[in-house]
Amino acid sequence: MTSSSATDPAAAGPRATEVLRRGNRVLAFGLAAIVAILLAAAVLLFLNLPDANAFNARVERIFIENDALTGANEIRLLEILAQSGTAFSEVLTSYRAIIFVLLTFSAALLVASLVFLVVILGQNRRMSDIQRQGIEVASLLISRGENAVVLNDMTFKLTAAAIETLSVLAEARLDDEVMTGAQIEAVISGRDSADCDEAAGATRIKRLRDALGNQLVSELLVRNIARKGYVLSVPKNAIRMI
Repeated sequence: MTSSSATDPAAAGPRATEVLRRGNRVLAFGLAAIVAILLAAAVLLFLNLPDANAFNARVERIFIENDALTGANEIRLLEILAQSGTAFSEVLTSYRAIIFVLLTFSAALLVASLVFLVVILGQNRRMSDIQRQGIEVASLLISRGENAVVLNDMTFKLTAAAIETLSVLAEARLDDEVMTGAQIEAVISGRDSADCDEAAGATRIKRLRDALGNQLVSELLVRNIARKGYVLSVPKNAIRMI
């Protein structure tokens, strides 16, 4: 005996909401962790970079400690050193700006990569759910006069034979019936099912799926139940035939 909570939609709803909230929290914590790690790395890097004025301070110290250097050549050498220190500080300042830009860019790339990864995982999980549960069909309109079928917002032009096969399956779905290939062939051909071949009905199903074109749509819309037959994975109240 199965528990009612295992199939109760009202009980499944809160569980799905809780899982979604938990996933959002994990995503938020992941993004915050990436930003925090990069921020810590940036702080450590900038703290360990040499001071832009360190070279100028050394040159100034040379001036102070060697006041005996009064010759023209010595003074010119000290001026060159001072100019070199200024150039070094400007280059180091530009390096700091470049490092900041690179860290910002890497943070944006990592955050975007994580978001894309989560989105891809979510899409894969969604596709797995669709494959397990079938297509979520809001409406299925079969137009025999135009040889067309409208599935949600997708329109398919079919052959007359494919429309007949789909109509038979739709009528069976309205009656909660699962039809074998022989039964499908019998309804379409007007013969007794005992006189029809199972393979003939299976061929009609294959042609219907080929006419629908989209493999995911065709395989999930027309389901094959082992040892029972074929059935449309469509709610009865969503089917209309004109």
